[in-house]
Amino acid sequence: MFIDVERNRRLSNTQSTTLTNALAHAPPIQDSRDSWGERRRRPPRSSPTWAVRHPLGLWLHAQAAELAARAPLRVLDVGCGGKPYYPYFASIASSYVGVDAVDNPIADLSGQGEELPVEDASFDLVLCTQVLEHCAEPLRVVRELRRVTAPGGRVLASTHGVQIYHPAPHDYHRWTHEGLELLFTVGGPWESVTVSAGAGTASALAMLLGTYLESALGKGVLARGPIWLLNTVASTAERRSAKLREPVLGSLIPNFHVLALA
Repeated sequence: MFIDVERNRRLSNTQSTTLTNALAHAPPIQDSRDSWGERRRRPPRSSPTWAVRHPLGLWLHAQAAELAARAPLRVLDVGCGGKPYYPYFASIASSYVGVDAVDNPIADLSGQGEELPVEDASFDLVLCTQVLEHCAEPLRVVRELRRVTAPGGRVLASTHGVQIYHPAPHDYHRWTHEGLELLFTVGGPWESVTVSAGAGTASALAMLLGTYLESALGKGVLARGPIWLLNTVASTAERRSAKLREPVLGSLIPNFHVLALA
């Protein structure tokens, strides 16, 4: 375990008070059967981003089930947005604190991933989903994820291998599995780092084709049918072929999942 004493000293009294209040009073957000959160946890197969969102939701749900025996956990959601995955962790969280770099009424804290406004080793579980590609200094972000994770805790991160340009407000990075493993290894120390593909080459091609189909045809019924078919064919092909499913020479991976144990 490492403790950055100077970093702790830089936390202002205001930040410390804000964090204490957030931990104690972080409000439970609506278990959104709301359309926005539900679409991210359980996207329709007719969505162009199904290859990213569907495997990510399954992975996070499985992680929450695995962690149930260790409840209650202090959870930090970095780049929380609308906290779409809160329902997966609500039953095992003693606190669920969201931090975001943009103006976000749902976030409990405001701050950049490169300098999180929380103390060392203060969370058992840290989420960072679809955020790293938007960060100017991802290595600093990973070091911050490690700093705020308690001994024995874990970080669950995800980010793109292949994706269209989508600034929010910026879009800087894409990775290979080797690049992500190196990023987290350098940003450690960790007990272990595991990088896995959310989906494979067929899904990446379906995602890209579906994205441009939707751009050309709009988000109505004309696009939904062909996109559903593309995603269905791709997922079927990947179930039958490891070469289409895994990161190998010549592969295109739409999204990666990172499990880093502290």
